[in-house]
Amino acid sequence: MDYALEITDLTVAYGEKPVLWDVDLAVPQGTLMAIVGPNGAGKTTMIKATLGLVRAAAGRTLINGKPYAEQRQLVGYVPQRGSVDWDFPTSVLDVVMMGRYGSLGWLRRPGRNERAQALAALEKVRMAEFADRQISQLSGGQQQRVFLARALVQDAQIYFMDEPFQGVDAVTERSVIAILRELRAEGKTVVVVHHDLQTVPEYFDWVTLINVRRIASGPVSEVFTEANLRTTYGGRIAFLDNTAPAQAHGGEAVRVPASD
Repeated sequence: MDYALEITDLTVAYGEKPVLWDVDLAVPQGTLMAIVGPNGAGKTTMIKATLGLVRAAAGRTLINGKPYAEQRQLVGYVPQRGSVDWDFPTSVLDVVMMGRYGSLGWLRRPGRNERAQALAALEKVRMAEFADRQISQLSGGQQQRVFLARALVQDAQIYFMDEPFQGVDAVTERSVIAILRELRAEGKTVVVVHHDLQTVPEYFDWVTLINVRRIASGPVSEVFTEANLRTTYGGRIAFLDNTAPAQAHGGEAVRVPASD
């Protein structure tokens, strides 16, 4: 099997506190995968360590079989919306065109071709009419769609997205998941930090459960089980069959298939 992402023995610590401990992970190419776990489980840290944004104490990460430093041009990244300075004075179109800098290099300015690619990406996320708007003037959901467009123009092979559905309305969420499915259909790999456990079986075909350590990883049909979720969340979760209404408990909610 060809793997888009391989993580071996990844450990990250902030001071004396381990945030990730000895994590192994292999994600097949063409997979739409959710990373789930409680707050503080290390989900965002795992993505940032993979991209070299935080320093790992140990471990190795490969993108399509090679170190990330050699494969940067193959990777797209959508950070958490809350980690971005939205007051920076720039337009929506300029933000999206930044996604082409990896191919252009920092000494070349975007031209007509890059502008056309950026506008096409904005059209895809239904934000073309806002191309000249200042990014700070957009709603949270609109900002999220702009960052998704920026990732799309990179034409990457693997995308990392940190909470892309956070703070968006239901219409935007459906639009975003449709785009992620299109990427998967094109053979791209999409890795998503995700909090809504209830939608995992509907949205994703692969899931990784972590809580500092990797609890389980694999096809949703095999891994997204009550036993694994209880291990991941320490019992702080409501488990419901498919006929029951969703309820939240301890900040999480989930439906899992009823036992046979």
